[in-house]
Amino acid sequence: MAGMEPLRVLTATEQVAAWLRQALRRGEWGGRMPGGDRLAAELGVGRNTMEAALQLLEGEGVLVPQGAGRRRRIAVPDDRPVHPLRVAILDYGPLELISGGYMFELQRQLEVAGHRPFFAAKSLQELGMEVRRVARLVAKTEADAWIVCAGSREVLEWFAAQPVPTFALFGRHIGLPLAGVCPDMVPPLRAATRALIAHGHRRIVLLERRDMPAMEVGRFERGFLDELAAHGIVPSPYNLPDWDDSREGFHRHLDELYRLTAPTALILDQATLFVPALQHLAQRGLLAPQHVSLVCTDREPAFDWCQPTIAHIRYDLRPALRRVVRWTANVSHGKDDRRQSFTKAEFVEGGTIGPVRD
Repeated sequence: MAGMEPLRVLTATEQVAAWLRQALRRGEWGGRMPGGDRLAAELGVGRNTMEAALQLLEGEGVLVPQGAGRRRRIAVPDDRPVHPLRVAILDYGPLELISGGYMFELQRQLEVAGHRPFFAAKSLQELGMEVRRVARLVAKTEADAWIVCAGSREVLEWFAAQPVPTFALFGRHIGLPLAGVCPDMVPPLRAATRALIAHGHRRIVLLERRDMPAMEVGRFERGFLDELAAHGIVPSPYNLPDWDDSREGFHRHLDELYRLTAPTALILDQATLFVPALQHLAQRGLLAPQHVSLVCTDREPAFDWCQPTIAHIRYDLRPALRRVVRWTANVSHGKDDRRQSFTKAEFVEGGTIGPVRD
């Protein structure tokens, strides 16, 4: 019928979360939440479903985790109403190229929490990561809050100076006066570099996307360069090169690397660069790990089907998404939440790392 909203079927987790939410409003429990096992038994649902529902309520700020083995604290709501927010998501890449699904999961969790999330008309890549174009997009978009995914320092500095609440999901936000979360990639990157050096590698090159204007050396890059220096390898632009951020520029730079001083190990920024590098090397007859060692700075689901296994850095995105949902709840309560945090990441030494070939 005209004017009716489409029916949305809740998942089992959302149904359990809704039941718990109503019970909390009735004052069913006070102070501390019962354990998940007890609740699962009382409601006749699986332990995993109950845990997922409790985590949803954590994301809304209704429950506060107290650490492993301790019961969650029930947050006492204040008298101010929670206003549903129009949350604009400014993603890194175009919507049709999103493959991981976590941004859609974030959108779903925000909807479950009662907000109105939507993707901005353009992505940061489509805007060329240019502050001027980002500013025009924001001016034309009606939003109460913004979530910016993988923004450059310049873009996030601009958002930090605006009155609209902004959350930096990944990106170069450390030290800016806005909320943010990202995996702590420095320890696993240093671990990957040490693993390569232990196999005899000294000509190690880190290739990153260079689509950000005036790309700066941040914590991530500094950790890599410091690890090289700690093992007697003098860092230079060879190890962290600049290149034209395009398909042609990437392959041209790989040609230049192998025309001069061929690297024995490549650390590649996400699957975006890992897959084309693998193809480029194969066309030269170079295989990993026989001729060159390869590490990817991210996990790609297709890696599970690879043989040999792919050396990569992995992390759990769920804590980051819960932090975004909690931030949105705080903003809807009128709180000035600018806390920044890291989530855990780890290096997985796969079969694409091997000793240097003579």
